[in-house]
Amino acid sequence: MPAIEVGRVCIKTAGREAGKVCVIVDILDKNFVIVDGLVKRRRCNIKHLEPTEKKVDIPKGASTEEVKLALDAAGLLKEE
Repeated sequence: MPAIEVGRVCIKTAGREAGKVCVIVDILDKNFVIVDGLVKRRRCNIKHLEPTEKKVDIPKGASTEEVKLALDAAGLLKEE
């Protein structure tokens, strides 16, 4: 399983945004991260994320615009 790290592209597996692509923007503690991307920016339990092999180059705490630009550059911005 890929590491939980800033910039890691994930798929949400639970909640109303399940199945959507998101990016880890910040790590809060061992259980929670901040995600953004094709989902609303929010705190998320890592048990509700499926990390992928892909990673985008963003700084810790990147803005929503920076995340969307990085996803677009990686070709991952299409709505699923």
